[in-house]
Amino acid sequence: MATSKTVMCSLTQLRPLTCAASASASASASASRLVPHPPDLIKWVTREGGFVHRSVRISQLDSSNGLGLVAKEEIPRGSDLIVLPHHLPLRLTSLEHDPLLHHLASHVPEELWAMKLGLKLLQERAKVGSFWWPYIANLPETYTLPIFFPGDDIKNLHYAPLLHQVNKRCRFLLDFEQQVKCALASLAPDKHPFGGQEVDASSLGWAMSAVSSRAFRLYGEKDPNGIRADIPMMLPLIDMCNHSFNPNARIVQEQDTSSMKMQVVAETSIKEDDPLLLCYGCLSNDLFLLDYGFVMDSNPYDSVEFKYDGALLDAASMAAGVSSPNFSTPAPWQELILSQLNLGGETPDLKVSLGGQETVEGRLLAALRVLLSSNMETVQQYDLSTLQSLDAEAPLGVANDIAVFRTLIALCVIALGHFPTKIMDDESLLKQGVSGSTELAIQYRIQKKSVIIDVMKILSRRVKLLSSKETATAEV
Repeated sequence: MATSKTVMCSLTQLRPLTCAASASASASASASRLVPHPPDLIKWVTREGGFVHRSVRISQLDSSNGLGLVAKEEIPRGSDLIVLPHHLPLRLTSLEHDPLLHHLASHVPEELWAMKLGLKLLQERAKVGSFWWPYIANLPETYTLPIFFPGDDIKNLHYAPLLHQVNKRCRFLLDFEQQVKCALASLAPDKHPFGGQEVDASSLGWAMSAVSSRAFRLYGEKDPNGIRADIPMMLPLIDMCNHSFNPNARIVQEQDTSSMKMQVVAETSIKEDDPLLLCYGCLSNDLFLLDYGFVMDSNPYDSVEFKYDGALLDAASMAAGVSSPNFSTPAPWQELILSQLNLGGETPDLKVSLGGQETVEGRLLAALRVLLSSNMETVQQYDLSTLQSLDAEAPLGVANDIAVFRTLIALCVIALGHFPTKIMDDESLLKQGVSGSTELAIQYRIQKKSVIIDVMKILSRRVKLLSSKETATAEV
């Protein structure tokens, strides 16, 4: 899991500019807005034809969550909390009318869609008298995303798949900075999309972070075929609702009228001083940290990624005391099934995971069941969906599932050993007091290790249950 050879890339190495964002400061900095005394956002929304429930106010939630929306008094279930008219959201569609920004956006990979809308956000930020200035002025000055971590805190994540993603995004921003500068180099001031201001990786990173942490992908206008495609939108005020897997509010979008209003409706009765909460999605902590800058404790959708590797599984099965492991040298009939699982063949997908809603990714579970079985006829009696299901109780026999689960538990032990610290070490560091980015990195790796430990507990209970059944059967 850990890596000591990865070359770390961090945007804090760049000279700080007006748009620079940093996660190294204390968490309370997240409440600092772009300008010291921004316009009243609620008044702006209502003045522009929107609606804000009289009991909704902007408030400092706590040092880690920054500003958010809370109820001044109890709000009944079903109440409209916020309604935005069609013209208030900041959308990407208008880039098509700006050839230069449209050209720059075409160089952004789809997985980093937030940078495309980020270009529009930067343009509006630079524009004197921008319609969206009252909204933009209220955006955070800094973001706690790992692209702005100091290099040491990127290393402190201790998880190779996330390190890869952070470095990938940082390198993209550094490369994209050069593309933007080349495109702007010979422009006259009146043609400059950013008001003549220099745009560097830090300002691009600020804009991408602002969008990824606040935008929603909602229905846009119909295309010529009458189909509405999802497009990213920044929703003023609505985007100040924090996340919960048990939200008390939801977004409702009108689709059948020309007005296309965005509404936030109370899903439950909201008590006085309770925050307004939306669900951002059933996401892993990797995505929450990469795109939003926070980590969820006990996230039921978090998982740990592995590379499917025969030698590693051989080592795990031997450590578990499972006899005759043959993960590295499967029989031809087993190789055929691995190909069907896309874990073999010419272009396999070797990324597998533990944790999350499945506990064990189905492909990995099926592979172990097949490879730890020597009876081809028995295996062929079951379809792949059954072999991939943890709910399918011992399809290839109790002894087979016990061997599978013991091998997976040993794999978890190996994975924990790749982390250079234990959870108790991490908790001790947090008690000592650390910077905001260090705290996030430590919280993140604690949760990853917790996922592995939870999987071990679940599988250990299954082994115990199966062993008791095996014993009972033998006694009969």
